[in-house]
Amino acid sequence: MIAFRHFALRRGSRLLLSDIDLVIQSGWRLGVVGRNGCGKSSLFATLQGQLEADAGELDMPAKLRLASVAQETPALPDPAIDYVMGGDVELATAIRDEADAQARGDTEAMARAHHRIEELHGYDARARAGRLLHGLGFSPETHERAVFEFSGGWRVRLNLARALMAPSDLLLLDEPTNHLDLDAVLWLEEWLRRYQGTLLVISHDREFLDGVITHTLHLNEGRAKLYAGNYSAFERQRAEQLRLQQIAHEREQTERAHLQSFIDRFKAKASKAKQAQSRMKRLEKMAGTEAVRAERPFRFQFAVPERLPDSMLQLEEVEAGYAGEEGQPPAVILRDVRFRLEAGERVGLLGPNGAGKSTLVKTLVGELPVLGGERKTHKDLKIGYFAQHTVESLREGASPFDHLQDKAPGVAAQALRDFLGGWNFAGDRAFESVDGFSGGERARLALALIAWDKPNLLLLDEPTNHLDLDMREALADALADFDGALVLVSHDRHLLGMVCDSFWRVADHKMEAFDGDLDDYARWLRQRGSAPKKTEAEAKPVESAADRRRAAAAQRENEKASRQRVKKIETRVAAIDEELLKLEQKLADPETYHGPTAELMKLGQRQAELRKEKETLEAEWLQLYELLEA
Repeated sequence: MIAFRHFALRRGSRLLLSDIDLVIQSGWRLGVVGRNGCGKSSLFATLQGQLEADAGELDMPAKLRLASVAQETPALPDPAIDYVMGGDVELATAIRDEADAQARGDTEAMARAHHRIEELHGYDARARAGRLLHGLGFSPETHERAVFEFSGGWRVRLNLARALMAPSDLLLLDEPTNHLDLDAVLWLEEWLRRYQGTLLVISHDREFLDGVITHTLHLNEGRAKLYAGNYSAFERQRAEQLRLQQIAHEREQTERAHLQSFIDRFKAKASKAKQAQSRMKRLEKMAGTEAVRAERPFRFQFAVPERLPDSMLQLEEVEAGYAGEEGQPPAVILRDVRFRLEAGERVGLLGPNGAGKSTLVKTLVGELPVLGGERKTHKDLKIGYFAQHTVESLREGASPFDHLQDKAPGVAAQALRDFLGGWNFAGDRAFESVDGFSGGERARLALALIAWDKPNLLLLDEPTNHLDLDMREALADALADFDGALVLVSHDRHLLGMVCDSFWRVADHKMEAFDGDLDDYARWLRQRGSAPKKTEAEAKPVESAADRRRAAAAQRENEKASRQRVKKIETRVAAIDEELLKLEQKLADPETYHGPTAELMKLGQRQAELRKEKETLEAEWLQLYELLEA
């Protein structure tokens, strides 16, 4: 149990948090949300002992084991798998003690170290570390590569794996999905749902939060408010509060009409495409949150393209990759790519990192020349390209106004300022140096510079990195309204689901259309991961008709028993949820903490027992449900 009492925190002269009274119960998975600069990372730094409260108290158990993701990765020669195993400090010490004792020939010390390693389940640690690396997208042949050989994004993944490897009672994750592809995000989501300790996570990925957290802590204007439920539940509750206060009523009605027009538009298409049905479900899930959406500080849009040719871009039997250095063969990443982009098409690219999504986008842009085949474009094609390096390429020392004036030297200063104001660079902000901008502000400026050119095709490679939730929602709305064509690479499922009509998977040196929506893709990944690989020798012999009848009868009996068990589990889980809700209401009541300590301990113990039982039942339910569905 972690308790903040009249807690306050400053950064310099700015008051980030004031008079916070909050109790975080053991076993909660808590999402910490709020706009950039509201104090989320500073709160984490306080929990880690890096900052001290300016007022009030922070109470944490004395022997609490805390794990978090390191910000830097040393350029070590150690193999990646050893670096990850080092996250379990106690085990690493025991292994080192065993090696030292062996080198000295001290059999007694060796026996003690061996016993300690067994206690810590250390002899399967390498396998556990390997599973973490595999889940986060590291192929088996990279597990023994030296840490210093990995690029920055992959080193971030190594630090995440190292944090997950550490035994912990409290796990702090700050933007864990940055630098992950969608496959790795889905794997991490599953891993965190099984985590036994207390989790605090900062993320701007709403679907990731919805899939992981049980509670939401909203930081706003120096205050912290706790909500039961995931991010969508928080939005609904907060929207209701804002409605009761009659905040921005007229803007709320405008936003409601805007959202309803989306729903109406896609309802007509829902019978024709799974993607349209998927988008409609996401839109309807957001119904009732208009007040929160209306509270967003700004919205923006991409201008209507001046020309919109029917056939925009085409790849025919293309080999995509990188030309080799002198005397070296080219590195072919994708082979036999056949892709045609028509006006108004909106394509999402799926697949693991390193499979070639960025290579494909660069080939579509023309940044990479094709190694084979042909790339055809319409004469009126105008591309707006956002790459993962675009944010870093902004000119240091220059302001948003300077950047835009470079693109439009003959345009009146007021027109440039008006345009920048529409992207929330109003007043003096337009003339401030980008050196002091956050990553989100830099990304917003890069998108504004793209929008100025009025492109008819947007090629966006991970545009949401560094963007907060408000900015992501604004981007989703702007892209949904965009009249041109779109190709999008993103690990943000909400953005992909809101703006894309079709999906293509890039993997195994090829590009193929994926027949389904994002929910289908998640199911496909799970089934592929759990499906056993059978050799020819393991293939089943041909069954006789009698065998098939017996097998069918046995299957019907098993299905009947499974369905009965599913119903029993659902009844019990509903009863557990009801009891947990009552317990959480008691534990949220400050009066509870004035009573006997034994009673409080009993409530906490009962809550932990119910959560464990529910988790076990849900795992069984999921297994039974997947079997019945199959």
